[in-house]
Amino acid sequence: MGTRHIVALEPDGGEDADLHVSHSFEARAAEAEHSVVSFFGGRLLGIPRTHIAQVASPAPARLGGPWHYWWQAHYLDVNIDAALRRQRQGNIAAARQLAVRGDRILATIRWRNWARFPNAYYDDMAWLVLAVGRLRLLHDALGGKHPDRRLRRAEHALAAQLRSAMTEDLGGGLFWNITRDFKNVAATAPWALHLARTGETATARRLVEWICARLESDDRGLFIDGVRLVDGAEQAVRDVYTYNQGSVLGALLALGDETDLARARGNIAAVEDRLTTRQGEGRPLRTHGGGDGGLFTGILARYLALAATHPALGDEARATAQRLVLDTAEALWTGRDLRHVGGRGELTVFSSDPMQRACDNQPADEPVEMSTQVQAWTILEAAASIP
Repeated sequence: MGTRHIVALEPDGGEDADLHVSHSFEARAAEAEHSVVSFFGGRLLGIPRTHIAQVASPAPARLGGPWHYWWQAHYLDVNIDAALRRQRQGNIAAARQLAVRGDRILATIRWRNWARFPNAYYDDMAWLVLAVGRLRLLHDALGGKHPDRRLRRAEHALAAQLRSAMTEDLGGGLFWNITRDFKNVAATAPWALHLARTGETATARRLVEWICARLESDDRGLFIDGVRLVDGAEQAVRDVYTYNQGSVLGALLALGDETDLARARGNIAAVEDRLTTRQGEGRPLRTHGGGDGGLFTGILARYLALAATHPALGDEARATAQRLVLDTAEALWTGRDLRHVGGRGELTVFSSDPMQRACDNQPADEPVEMSTQVQAWTILEAAASIP
């Protein structure tokens, strides 16, 4: 693939500066959408009315590579973000087209997962049930005929599995997978957020209280990964990941009493203080490389964007949340790489790390992972959603 680099802007501007300034965040999100779908999206085995994302481009052999269920859940989620962007722009026809694509992604996830929604990981299912709930609300907002019954069946199938993982072992929370020896934020917080959004506030609050009581980091404001049962003893897993901050923040905002909002303000301040890197005048969020980690910071950005527009959160926290999203989106956009891909024209590749240029971070002679590109698209959609 031939490549043309767009590098960080210099103070005196120039040709790249003109290109940079001409793009609003909405236009940037649209470009990310086009590139990600062009690189990775397509039919499953050529079957009509299916849509799925391969895990890398060029595609690995055999069904587009290994099966990453939760990557597809976030591909569906950011597709919904794109539809909402079209709705905000008043382009209802385009929003409905994306809602239909969302239906096809969901149906194809089921077929690719051996014609069922459950799998061995409760966090995977929690991310997907969140996306399904958003897809149903998107259809409701757009009006017209939509597959409400099918979406509710999907929610019901996923919810049944997630409720089974919600036990009093280790004091509460959700198990991570069917081995049932580890409870973590990654399963518990997105399920709590879904419950809060669907009216099961008391259960959602119990889950959030468990996270805050058991998994808050020693320096407060951030949340560690989880707690494991090892030979009958509890063992904290103290890794701090950006996506766990995002899902807890989303649940706190959805619950929204003053205690929740105070915790949300503390979390946003801690994220700014400990999960960012200074870049010039900006402070982009840190990222976690490729693979599964390639999605983590996109998730945090989605919920920071919600915080940036939350009326009861307070001016300082809203401004901080907005700044974190916009700084990260700006850094990813500035460091992007434009590549000419045969048959698909010029597509944009984003770095997995906003502190590095894509031409250095994503070499043109190596496959590009779907996870890192969905993360960048999600961050740009988050920026575009902030008025």
